[in-house]
Amino acid sequence: MSDQQIALWSVNDLRADSDGEARQFFIPAYQRGFRWSPLQVQQLLDDIQEFTQRRNPQPDEFYCLQPLVIKTRPETGDFEVVDGQQRLTTLLLILRHFNERLAEKFRQTLFNLKYETRSELDAFLDNPDEDAAGRNIDFYHLYHAISTIEAWFSERDSEVEKIKDALLNQTKVIWFELAVADNPVEAFTRLNVGKIPLTNDELIRALFLRRTAGSDDTEATSTQLQIAYEWDQVEKSLQSDAFWYFLSNEPGADQSRIGFLFDLVAQEEGLIPGSEHDAYAVFYAFNRKLKKANTTPEGEWRRIKQRFLMLQEWFENRVLYHMVGFLVSQGVSISDIRTIAENCTKSVFESGIRKQIFKHTMGEDMPGPHERESIRECVANRLEELSYLSSSGQREIRAVLLLFNLATILQSRRSNLRFQFDSFKRERWDIEHIRSVTDDRPERHHDRRRWFENAFGYLKSQGVETQLQDNIQEFLKLSQGDAANALFERLYPRVLDYFHEAYDGDAEHGISNLTLLDESTNRGYKNAVFAVKRQRLLELDQAGIFVPLCTRNVFLKCYSPQVDNLMFWSEADRNGYVSTITDVLVDFFSANMESL
Repeated sequence: MSDQQIALWSVNDLRADSDGEARQFFIPAYQRGFRWSPLQVQQLLDDIQEFTQRRNPQPDEFYCLQPLVIKTRPETGDFEVVDGQQRLTTLLLILRHFNERLAEKFRQTLFNLKYETRSELDAFLDNPDEDAAGRNIDFYHLYHAISTIEAWFSERDSEVEKIKDALLNQTKVIWFELAVADNPVEAFTRLNVGKIPLTNDELIRALFLRRTAGSDDTEATSTQLQIAYEWDQVEKSLQSDAFWYFLSNEPGADQSRIGFLFDLVAQEEGLIPGSEHDAYAVFYAFNRKLKKANTTPEGEWRRIKQRFLMLQEWFENRVLYHMVGFLVSQGVSISDIRTIAENCTKSVFESGIRKQIFKHTMGEDMPGPHERESIRECVANRLEELSYLSSSGQREIRAVLLLFNLATILQSRRSNLRFQFDSFKRERWDIEHIRSVTDDRPERHHDRRRWFENAFGYLKSQGVETQLQDNIQEFLKLSQGDAANALFERLYPRVLDYFHEAYDGDAEHGISNLTLLDESTNRGYKNAVFAVKRQRLLELDQAGIFVPLCTRNVFLKCYSPQVDNLMFWSEADRNGYVSTITDVLVDFFSANMESL
């Protein structure tokens, strides 16, 4: 069981203990010396000054520095500094500057830094000599930091007292004390050599697992063990990408994802002020809350766990999984979705989500669920007006096509198929034309080469049009120039004619010619003819790589009333495709869905 301690300490708390005795900090040999640049020192001073100039300050506001990771040394009574040496040293230099401005009898007691391998530090700080700085790398950086502090305050004489008060009383560090059994060298290696900062989640975990004053040891240990076990179980669930990408559109951290829940609860309960953007804002929020009367770690953990169980229930319910997952993918927050679920039955919740989805995709309020013809009219009109070329068209079409996939999956109650939000988001599936678009023909020579290479590869694999293959190879041998341009102008329309992809008006940019394609296909096969894209997508599907169900069906021509030729995407194919999208969405939005 971890006995890590965590708290917020003001700089004044660091300076001396409750008896007024200077605190002692030990810098072990495994750490390098002071290396902050003048710019870093100045940035710290600028930040504190900016804090003093904030508008409408609140009484409990403070400026917080990064965590100070320490370990108590019982044998010597001091603190070993595991992480935060640079900040701690800079604070000491600033405090010494304040003391130098005062008569000796008014000077404050300051904390001491004792270096395991640098015993002459105190003497240098008392007399920061430029010559000595030139002979010692540690003294060099200390000397320039001291000079920066003196120069900075020399331009701000009128603000010194205000800044001093802010530094001592309103500047705080997160005091993170390692447990007795923790190895400080291993902690230092992780935090410094590995460049892995102490995270919000680690701080909050320590906050929830700390022992409160006066608590019964047996009971406290039991509570700690219970929270620690359940914490690990929740984290394990969130490490599943299927669960994580259902809840979030952002890649999850490998180390810890449980912070998502704390952030969710903090936002829902208004624990984080709108103006607070600190990286450790969630930790501060729960630290404040746990100081309140009648607030316990086990009680707050119970609330976190309840939120997790709610999300887990949504995830395991096949219908809610797809509907909630859709809204999340469109940027709707879990908090807003939870608002729909408050104080209602599951069926009412599902109905509320369906209405939200209709509003999001159709751009208007949903008719009554039994008004099937009104729903059909809304859906048909919406599909007809969508255009790839409009300012918001691509985003709106992507949402409709994603919903089409989800609703298709939900049509069969006996199926256990679930949409892979993790693959969809990681591989960046977006909309692309099913067949090539004439007015978006390749213009740069390397784009033209790639376009012809894709067409040639297909023709060769099918063993057809050897003359056209020879002409394409002729182009591929040419360098950029007039000859290549002239051949392209003759050859490009011939290839389009062979694949039946001559200009087809506005239908090229309507939803009848659009589907979801992965980023790799979009990038490597952009504007390729239907047959080439079909070959690429079927290869992905056969290799077991995620392809959305409806994208697969498009290239297999499952929506076409009559399959005349699998290599072309005709007007009849487009009409059958739009008709199917309409029917599936109408079924989804209608209340009497036997499949759901």
